[in-house]
Amino acid sequence: MSQTKPPPKLDAAAMEAFLEREFPQVFGAGKTFLVEAVEHRFARMRCRYDPRQLRPGGTISGPTMMTLADTGLYVAILASIGPVALAVTTNLNINFLRKPDQRDLIAECRLIKLGKRLAVGEVSIWSEGEPYELVAHATGTYSIPPDR
Repeated sequence: MSQTKPPPKLDAAAMEAFLEREFPQVFGAGKTFLVEAVEHRFARMRCRYDPRQLRPGGTISGPTMMTLADTGLYVAILASIGPVALAVTTNLNINFLRKPDQRDLIAECRLIKLGKRLAVGEVSIWSEGEPYELVAHATGTYSIPPDR
């Protein structure tokens, strides 16, 4: 017997509006991080390339990729539980696998566990156009407040 996946609590447009409202310092004018798609327990994010993201050696900085991973997991969680601004990161681990190209980064985020108080997920990040050449892989754990 197959189970159907529930629809997301927030679609991509509603998620973008939520992020702009709650985090205007990051998601306001001139957005760098974009929500491309959401499903229950899934999000696909884009980080627009900007030369200011580069570190010495011409690679996109680790903090840029960590922000993309963290934001993507947050979006996947909220797509699944609704707009809970106070869900917070409790752990984020990232492995940098290869030098990303100087172009947009794409992240696909999947929740491995979605409980009442904790969510655990993983993120695969690649340079646009190279989905089989991961530049980073991250895992994260989030605390979900009891009062949703």
